[in-house]
Amino acid sequence: MTDTVIKLGIRLRRFVDRNGWAWPTALAAVLLSAAFLSLFIGAYPMPWRRPWDILITIISPFPWTDSPVWDLREITVVTLIRPPRVLTAVFSGVALGMSGAALQGMFRNPLVGPDLVGVSSGAAFGGALAYKLALSTGGLMILASAGGIGAMLGVLVLARIVGGKTDGLPLILAGYFVGAFFMAGVGLIMHIGGGNTGPNLVYWLLGTFRGADPTKARIIFLTTLAGGTLLMGLRWRLNLLSLGELDAKSLGLNAGPLRWLLIMTVSVMVAAQVAVSGVVGWVGLIIPHCARMLVGPDHRRLMPVSALLGGLFTLGLDNLTRTVVWSEIPVGVLSGFLGTPFICFLFWKTRAKGWSE
Repeated sequence: MTDTVIKLGIRLRRFVDRNGWAWPTALAAVLLSAAFLSLFIGAYPMPWRRPWDILITIISPFPWTDSPVWDLREITVVTLIRPPRVLTAVFSGVALGMSGAALQGMFRNPLVGPDLVGVSSGAAFGGALAYKLALSTGGLMILASAGGIGAMLGVLVLARIVGGKTDGLPLILAGYFVGAFFMAGVGLIMHIGGGNTGPNLVYWLLGTFRGADPTKARIIFLTTLAGGTLLMGLRWRLNLLSLGELDAKSLGLNAGPLRWLLIMTVSVMVAAQVAVSGVVGWVGLIIPHCARMLVGPDHRRLMPVSALLGGLFTLGLDNLTRTVVWSEIPVGVLSGFLGTPFICFLFWKTRAKGWSE
């Protein structure tokens, strides 16, 4: 029995290696199914068939002879509350998964993620400042983007000054220092905030998809669509950049402008995620590694698989918080519980064997 399972696994792996579309197609089907099923679950109690009946009635082109009578609250939950939340969770995971894969390939470092190189902290500072100033979601997006880009620039400058290069351990240390600085700024904003700014800001910073509305879903969708399309178009250039700057230049790639373009794109995508749902850590770090285990390091396959796995991961966490957990725990807390053991194992693995293993 064991030999049969092993042989089936080997055949499956060979099939996937020959057909690069296999994993993305399967994951896309699973993600679409999971997103549809997520409309049927939630904290609000209703019969399991009720969401289905409401959706069929709304999208059906033919009028019903006997119009069903439903509670207005049930219709509101199925049509106005759950769809924006599902879309926000999915595209937040897509943005974080693709951003993490791009950063790890660009810096040639498996321990790099949006939250470990200061992008998330800088975006959180900009978002907290917008929250304090009572700006709109658009203003929050602008300040979060500025904070994320500023933090990334600070990390690169500090890594270059301290370590003489922008990869490896100097980058991680610079990200830790810059992230701590911006989180101190967030703490200062919370300290001087009046009224309900403090508690509301804390809940937002912990990372949650609660309170998602069509405006937030539209922001994260459009930003992820634009940034993700650009990253997908730069996949083969990321393969060259991951070889090293000297090798990339010898192959005719202008690494400098490409690196800055990737930094700007990733910063805006992460800022959009922070603006709509707060800081959801570790997703951009662990998802690219899971994708690399499935399809290898080629970014032509790695990027779409990271996007789909990221969407599945955040959607699964959100479904867990609003169904299984009695009191809705922020998604950022759950991702921290899962991500911390993973990063410890990853650090041990890279130190013992190297990334190539």
